[in-house]
Amino acid sequence: MLETILGIILIVMAAILVVCVLMQSGKDKRLSGAIAGAAETFFAKGKSHTRDKMLSKLTTALACVFVVLVVVLYVVAAV
Repeated sequence: MLETILGIILIVMAAILVVCVLMQSGKDKRLSGAIAGAAETFFAKGKSHTRDKMLSKLTTALACVFVVLVVVLYVVAAV
């Protein structure tokens, strides 16, 4: 029963982690700036920067929790 619950939590965490990674903007803006045009205003740049910081921290935290859940599931399954 515990393995099933941990497995479901692990799948949900994996989906959330994928979404967080995909929502982050890329670090390399050379090609995307040429295609999309640099139409960002001064204030929009600041908002995306803070959003990217928050998403980066959230991704790191979720990845750590994900690793811990994998280890716990491995230990529970071994018993």
